[in-house]
Amino acid sequence: MKAFVFPGQASQFEGMGKDMYESSDIAKDMFDRANEVLGFDITKVMFDGTAEELKETKITQPAVFLHSVIKAKMAGDDFAPDMVAGHSLGELSALVAVNALSFEDGLRLVQKRANAMQKACEAEASTMAAIVGLEDQQVADICNNIEEVVVAANFNCPGQVVISGSIEGVNKACEQLTEAGAKRAIVLQVGGAFHSPLMLPAQEELGKAIDETTFSAPSCPIYQNVTAKATTDVEEIKLNLKKQLTGSVRWTDTMKNMIADGATEYIEVGGTGKVLRGFIMRIDRRFPNSTL
Repeated sequence: MKAFVFPGQASQFEGMGKDMYESSDIAKDMFDRANEVLGFDITKVMFDGTAEELKETKITQPAVFLHSVIKAKMAGDDFAPDMVAGHSLGELSALVAVNALSFEDGLRLVQKRANAMQKACEAEASTMAAIVGLEDQQVADICNNIEEVVVAANFNCPGQVVISGSIEGVNKACEQLTEAGAKRAIVLQVGGAFHSPLMLPAQEELGKAIDETTFSAPSCPIYQNVTAKATTDVEEIKLNLKKQLTGSVRWTDTMKNMIADGATEYIEVGGTGKVLRGFIMRIDRRFPNSTL
């Protein structure tokens, strides 16, 4: 069984999508429609922008979404998933790819998500850090015992957890986690504390937009970040999508559950094609993985 997985932020690259635009009428049409929906020329930034410009949340999120969704559409019959999952932002890409959302509605939600998260970041100084070399539960327990806001946000693969919170909370956690034996505690160059309680204002704003958007049952099960379990239920999908902005990305459990449910191959759709493949190799090296 084929599991198609969709990356989130950090999978962008300079010139992303330009070759698709120049070689495919399908891609050109979708990119042109995206410029109209977003109200600005995102293709100019994607094709010709600098790495620094691509890092801006309001650009990164729609850019990665577009690259993944258009690539899936271009693949035609080669895109035939038995199950899908998306890392953080990638969950919206996956939902569009399996027809739970229209392309335009998915893009509007991505733009709303990016803008809401940016506002939350600007409201309070915050950050994230990658912790390497400790067990998941150990990282979570140490974060839970710190008074300032800091949580285990992304359980990416065994031995790698990303924490998220206030600057003081993350700094304290990094100190304690290093003392506990972490091989590395690396503060990330990100706009704010994604997947933490500090994203609550963004969650409320995005939640209203989700409620106003039409969803359909996906063409195959989607494994969502906050539960790591498969679902095709529309109301459950919407609820989990709302919870995602403040909840943890349970990627390790998601991949393990996909394997338990019959996945025999992983195909990463969009972005650099390296981020999720690296995680999957550390979760279970037996499973072949490729890019679309």
